Amino acid sequence: MHQFEINRLRQLEVFGWDASFTNASLFMVLATLLIIGFLVYAMRGRALVPTRLQSIAELAYEFVHKMVRDNIGAEGMKFFPFVFALFVFILVLNLLGMVPYSFTVTSHIVVTFALALLVFTVVTLVGFARHGFGYLKLFVPDGVPMWLMPVIVPIELISYFIRPISHSVRLFANMMAGHTMLKVFAGFVVGIGSVGGLVSLGGIAPLLFMVVFTGLEFLVAFLQALIFTVLTCIYLNDAINMHH
Repeated sequence: MHQFEINRLRQLEVFGWDASFTNASLFMVLATLLIIGFLVYAMRGRALVPTRLQSIAELAYEFVHKMVRDNIGAEGMKFFPFVFALFVFILVLNLLGMVPYSFTVTSHIVVTFALALLVFTVVTLVGFARHGFGYLKLFVPDGVPMWLMPVIVPIELISYFIRPISHSVRLFANMMAGHTMLKVFAGFVVGIGSVGGLVSLGGIAPLLFMVVFTGLEFLVAFLQALIFTVLTCIYLNDAINMHH
């Protein structure tokens, strides 16, 4: 499965650490440039009657804005740039992976874990900055009898510190599994087509299935970016509003 191989494009070592520029780095840089370029170009006119590109940019803005407002509240709007950047970055990376012969960055756990760890760090810092040591009350749910605390508190701590793992594995697993399935069924289409010809019923059926499955993968690419971002909003809500 060469589409999942990380290749060094430029060897680089920093203080003994391998910091080579890879194909994953290239696609992350490309995604960043595409996002910046699109938003700057789409909003250059700031027309009262928006163009199609401006409408898409405004739709993305309003979509994430509503997500942050609904999940965190008015006080969470200061984190809108962070959440918006996460959403569009993951979405564009997912969509770039749908281009034939491209590279799916989010199919690698090291990338998704780095993003999840970033969210975890930001949330933890926000929680302690806002509530001080009172943030530790998050691990002591309201209404729980004292005799259950020795059991509940460790469970709450484990569930909190396991967030970066669950947060990252969901995105990584879905993207890798989906692209693997596409590759496998594409091989079936080519194999059956070479035997019976795509004009035959045996060749057309797998091809039609591939078209439907590819459309489903585009939906999954959007949904996984959405789920990752919604979970980020929920974690930020815990840090800001201390909901139990």
